[in-house]
Amino acid sequence: MKTLHKLIIPSSILFFALACGHTKHAANNNKPKPNWSMSLLAPYDSTINAESQPDYNPSATRLSDLLHTKLDVRFDWKKRYMYGKATISAKPYFYSQSTLELDARGMQINRVALLKRSTNNSTLFAEDTITAPYTYKDNKLVIQLGRSYTKDEEYTVFIDYVSKPDEIPVGGSAAINEDKGLYFINPDADPKDSVLHPRQIWTQGETQSNSVWMPTIDHPNERMTSEIYMTVEDKYVTLSNGLLFDQKKNADGTRTDHWRMDLPSAPYLVMMAVGSFTIVKDSWKGKEVSYYVEPQFANDARVVFGHTPDMIDFFSKKLGVDFQWAKYSQICARDYVSGAMENTTATLHSDFLQQDSREVLDESYEDYISHELFHQWFGDLVTCESWSNLPLNESFATYGEYLWNEFRYGKEEADYGHYSSLHGYLRESAAGRRTEQWPGVREPLIRFYYEDREDMFDGHSYNKGGQVLHLLRQYVGDDAFFASLKLYLETKKFSSGEVDDLRLAFEQTTGQDLRWFFNEWFMERGHPELDIAYDYDAVKMKQRVIIKQTQDRTDGTPIFRIPLSIDLYSGGKTTRQEVIVKSLCDTFYFDAATKPDIVNVDAQKTLPCFKADHHNAAEWAFLYNNSTLYVDRVEAINALAQNLKVSRDKPNPDYDLSLQIVSKALKDEFWAIRNLACSRIDNNANQVDGVKDILIKLAQGDPKAAVRASALDALADASTDDNLKPVFMSCINDSSYNVITSALLALTKNFPKDGMVQLAKMENDPSRDIKTAVGSAYAYYGTDDQQAWFQKTLPTLCGSFQTYFIQEYGSLLRRCSLETINKALPQWEDLYNSTSSPSIKLYLKGTLKDISRYFQSTSADLQKQYDDLKQVKNNATGLQKLADDKAKADDKAAAINAVVARLK
Repeated sequence: MKTLHKLIIPSSILFFALACGHTKHAANNNKPKPNWSMSLLAPYDSTINAESQPDYNPSATRLSDLLHTKLDVRFDWKKRYMYGKATISAKPYFYSQSTLELDARGMQINRVALLKRSTNNSTLFAEDTITAPYTYKDNKLVIQLGRSYTKDEEYTVFIDYVSKPDEIPVGGSAAINEDKGLYFINPDADPKDSVLHPRQIWTQGETQSNSVWMPTIDHPNERMTSEIYMTVEDKYVTLSNGLLFDQKKNADGTRTDHWRMDLPSAPYLVMMAVGSFTIVKDSWKGKEVSYYVEPQFANDARVVFGHTPDMIDFFSKKLGVDFQWAKYSQICARDYVSGAMENTTATLHSDFLQQDSREVLDESYEDYISHELFHQWFGDLVTCESWSNLPLNESFATYGEYLWNEFRYGKEEADYGHYSSLHGYLRESAAGRRTEQWPGVREPLIRFYYEDREDMFDGHSYNKGGQVLHLLRQYVGDDAFFASLKLYLETKKFSSGEVDDLRLAFEQTTGQDLRWFFNEWFMERGHPELDIAYDYDAVKMKQRVIIKQTQDRTDGTPIFRIPLSIDLYSGGKTTRQEVIVKSLCDTFYFDAATKPDIVNVDAQKTLPCFKADHHNAAEWAFLYNNSTLYVDRVEAINALAQNLKVSRDKPNPDYDLSLQIVSKALKDEFWAIRNLACSRIDNNANQVDGVKDILIKLAQGDPKAAVRASALDALADASTDDNLKPVFMSCINDSSYNVITSALLALTKNFPKDGMVQLAKMENDPSRDIKTAVGSAYAYYGTDDQQAWFQKTLPTLCGSFQTYFIQEYGSLLRRCSLETINKALPQWEDLYNSTSSPSIKLYLKGTLKDISRYFQSTSADLQKQYDDLKQVKNNATGLQKLADDKAKADDKAAAINAVVARLK
């Protein structure tokens, strides 16, 4: 699974930020996109005692073994019901059993029976069954089998039931918004509104939600084959696991599609989807590779998904284990509750992956595609035995992104994503606990103690896990790394695995005892925090490197054993030294005839850690000029950019050298370095002769849209310069929507009248991207006059674009009068009550809470100013104005809170 986090987010909406993807955009991106970084986190209390620890979470005990599940289902759009008939073949796992216990959440059970004989038909007759006694309580269906069965005896039960997903208590988490399993999207929509509000049905099984719509043993260490007969209106397309075995048109205008999955997988990976989709087909070695998209996106489906066959081929060869399944489909669902889900043979994506060729310029979402595809090996072929072992799914899928980028686009592109992922994890680790839903930071990767299994979907299981796998690859070497993965997959395929299975595969391959590595990085919490200092002794001709481990160990974070490569650059040559750090403070001495130009610790940049690296400006400049590694150059730029922030009235001796290197980075061959340099040029530096000219050139001609947008952002921070107006105006016609957004923001900030004229001209553009671009600018610079446009535009957007637009609308309302706010609030409340999207509800309510908090904070500030002024002097006019302004802020907060209180 890949979960979704927005770039701009209401602080009350605690979407979890996972490390799988990364942002390749300018800060003022006009369209929704994932940003796998942590933000808005509360302080972490590291005080832990035995009484506060969660219970141990073992793997589920296996009493019964599912063999095959056959479902016959049909849907009632009006009631939001699914009528189901399940035929389940099973046997005892080891010990003899006289009952079968199934998970069945919120169902209406009509009949339970035992089958006298097996049948391949979807229809059962009375003579085929014997009614079986059962109990149904606390979402557990316990069926009496009539006698005791041994582990070698199979039996088949039949269950007639109704699934009522909209009537069950709904849970969920920051990673997966809801857990009701089966979703009816826009069930009451007008058929004429099929483009904006299409009717769809889809399922979401992870973690344990498929038991809402099919009786099953809903645990990841269960395995079964499956088939589903789906009866739908003939106009709709269906998708499920495996192959479409046959289709039958019925006399009542419906059609029954028979999907069959002949290879076993975990119950949570079973899926269904129904809707008006166009199927675009590719293939890999004769197997179908298909993309299910809404009709208006069909022509560009291959632009988004077209690398999938190449990905399958690459992963098959790299792992030495061919893609095992009968087909691979990807489908885009409206109002999805997370980012994407790796159902076996049928990945479900959020609707934001439906793009046209122009939108792909700003975000290709290939990381989503590679992530979910890699799950078909790690997660589907071999599934984590328990949610405690979730990193065996998600860490690998995260690292799959790295492998694809490395293969397709080169090491720098892969390192760019990997470095962004690392800092997503480090931000999570530094910030700590956010809500009661989430465990404390610095948790082990493999966690048997958690309060809720959803807690596992965090920056540890994704971001940190991907970092640890990269570290392991570097430690054992490429050949051993991939040979070990091959052994693990071949040994455990079509079953479940735990971390010791992975360790044993690596030990068998390498001949090494690697328990220390797995204990340290998988079973212990935290990461190294290093303070690195350097000293050269010219008399003894020795270079000294002092490495201290400074991590807080009060929560059990260990002292790490760290194999490190250290490079000494001297006289045009590089000498590599291999050391092992294993103490709180280790000192290393190296022979050096002259003082090295720089000593580069963790030379391969594979260690997941936080570093305080004490280089001077000259050394950082040398590193930028002489290293080919992306991370080396990033660290150098970030360090030198600090010298550009020093006030001009406090001269910094390193200012000129730092500006020289950061300016040079504007011309770096790798786009992400150019992009970073744009963001590091400060308001003074971007006016220096030559620098502004480079930024203009980048804004108008860089081949990468993200760099063009970032250059515009840098120019926008410059003091008003009439020569920049034509630059901003020209970029409004860019092919990239991100660049258009940055151009509009820059123009409106520096030339307000011109900017507002351009925005007004674009208000009626039908493009969803242009609407969000205009909304972004109005969010910063609009007034009460623009509220009517927001109100008119909001219903014309949907899905991710609507959630983004809601946030921008909220930013505008912070500056509006009470009268204008009262005009907006009824629409917000109506949309909340009418939408079937949990994400829209979440963003509507969260944004309103944020606006209210803004006015409450404003009120508190005004009260403080009032009290301070009253003590200083008698200023009746000033006091009255403060009192009036406070009353206005209070009235606005009250109006919003009244609406929030009604949102259920």
